[in-house]
Amino acid sequence: RFRELNEELYTTTSNLAFEKFSSNPELYEQYHDGFRHQVESWPINPLDVIVKWLQSSSSSKKKKKKKKTTNENSKGDEKCVVADFGCGDAELAKQLLKHKSESFEVHSFDLVSCCDLVTACDMSKVPLDDGTVDVAVFCLSLMGTNLADFIREAHRVLKSSGILKIAEVRSRFESTAKKDELEDFIQILIKLGFHCIKKDRSNKMFVMLELEKNGKKSDKSLTFSAKPCIYKRR
Repeated sequence: RFRELNEELYTTTSNLAFEKFSSNPELYEQYHDGFRHQVESWPINPLDVIVKWLQSSSSSKKKKKKKKTTNENSKGDEKCVVADFGCGDAELAKQLLKHKSESFEVHSFDLVSCCDLVTACDMSKVPLDDGTVDVAVFCLSLMGTNLADFIREAHRVLKSSGILKIAEVRSRFESTAKKDELEDFIQILIKLGFHCIKKDRSNKMFVMLELEKNGKKSDKSLTFSAKPCIYKRR
């Protein structure tokens, strides 16, 4: 059942997926139950990599602020606002918020709300104001045929200095024709208002991208969909 639902999520629009899973929340649980089993076989979970990066980045910013702070009446540490697009079980929020000392505010979005941390919505229309997010995350969640809508939505909610973190399955950007489809994807992201700071292909299963807003408006007419990650059916 997981493989059928996985294929459907990759090959339909986000609004149709939201309608179907909202009407049948049991399908969401079936999908994520299968996804959890997949994660257990991975040598590295890209979500853990993103969590460590967020914690390290937040810690570095705190140290820099402490060095600059000389006024006793200065404001306390501002929280790093994170938007997790396609959060699943909200594991990213759970890890970031489990330590009270961590200064994070996490907004978790998915098709169905599995707990109080998750807001159910269409990923192309999240309930956040413009320019309010420091880091937007897509961890294995660029699923659907209207991916440009997701990236445009991330661009909308991110601050001018905002960062976009993407983790995806390598096979989605590999071609038998020796064409660098990852580079093509990055060029699309540039047209959608982002500049690639870092790309990591060191993992044999996943590719990681770190991008920042490039100061340009996101192309509203552009459409694209990456190659779906389809698991073999038994």
